[in-house]
Amino acid sequence: MPLKNALCAASALALLTATGATAETITIATVNNGDMIRMQGLTDDFTSANPDIELEWVTLEENVLRQRVTQDIAANGGQFDVMTIGMYETPIWAAQGWLVPLEDMGEDYDVDDILPAMRAGLSYEDTLYAAPFYGESSMVMYRTDLMEQAGLEMPDEPTWEFIAEAAEAMTDKDNEIYGICLRGKAGWGENMAFLTTVANSFGARWFNEDWEPQLDSREWSEAINFYYDLMTNYGPPGASTNGFNENLALFQQGKCGMWIDATVAASFVTNPNDSTVADSVGFALAPDTGKGKRANWLWAWALAVPAGSDAKDAAKKFVAWATSKDYLELVAENEGWANVPPGSRTSLYENENYQDVPFAEMTLQSINAADPNNPTVDDVPYVGIQYVAIPEWAGIGTSAGQEFSAMLAGQQSPEEALQKAQTLVADEMEAAGY
Repeated sequence: MPLKNALCAASALALLTATGATAETITIATVNNGDMIRMQGLTDDFTSANPDIELEWVTLEENVLRQRVTQDIAANGGQFDVMTIGMYETPIWAAQGWLVPLEDMGEDYDVDDILPAMRAGLSYEDTLYAAPFYGESSMVMYRTDLMEQAGLEMPDEPTWEFIAEAAEAMTDKDNEIYGICLRGKAGWGENMAFLTTVANSFGARWFNEDWEPQLDSREWSEAINFYYDLMTNYGPPGASTNGFNENLALFQQGKCGMWIDATVAASFVTNPNDSTVADSVGFALAPDTGKGKRANWLWAWALAVPAGSDAKDAAKKFVAWATSKDYLELVAENEGWANVPPGSRTSLYENENYQDVPFAEMTLQSINAADPNNPTVDDVPYVGIQYVAIPEWAGIGTSAGQEFSAMLAGQQSPEEALQKAQTLVADEMEAAGY
């Protein structure tokens, strides 16, 4: 901490002690992703400027985080003052009155600088209810050295056919190199986020315009069988338990020829402090089958203040700090521009320093190519690319994800997984009144 800030903080704490005041504690629930872990290491910048606020962290694995914050906010439990949530939850929870509108965030906050796609996905009735810490789409990350050894060249806009060809050519199981690493861990935001985008690119959809489940369609069968064959032949062992973090570790260890996942991972696979293949990584748009939809999603991990918090003002102050332009500058100063949280602000992509980052342009292209209002080849009654923006989605997505994870583990065939998923989704939607 700079001396000036330390003296200011010490003076403020002395004043608080002298007046008998106590610091207000805010509890922050967040996901155990690298950018969030980095944020915790930089919070001296916040607490030195706000010595009357203490921070308490609850850092959880993705599926557990979603379960904990959902249970707490639905019960108005007040356990958390800041929650890390996404585009799926934000408009649904805001409509229920469960979130505090993020207005009056300070003169320098510049809400208009938030990327339009992120601002739209985190708003309800034109009011922002969660601020994006980072935004993402998904894309192909691949080993340039292995691609060259295979005698292939990755197109900027690959097809799934090429991905399968490259996965076969790059697989060397004797040396623990697998041509493709993809999500298999069950969860609506884990394997189903990825599989839904694959289905979209094959022309499938979750529901037709009458809200009838479509998992028994030819398109779903083609998508799931393709994924199953790809992973069975060229994926790593134990893939049914691999989510974002597990595949990130495999890629960083040099065990994946290709990984199709969140664009935010780019900074971690190219960081030489963490990745053994940092100097041999290339990027391409998510694949398609020529039907006009790529297998890419749109998401933001965002910070929101639940209505049940008894420290709303302090919580909003923290959210404003963590999602500000100044925070991006702080990360750049401490960690370099390549490690700045991506996908949240227009000004970041206009910054010449950031334009030199090798994955910046591909990330922005991927985000701009994602359209939650038109996620599929055929018309659908829902919004959302890798999820269906209805309250029932969390339940049906997770249940379906368990069936496909069991399929990948060899416990059932793709056809059996699809039939079970179709039945459970149909039952749930009928019970919900669709």
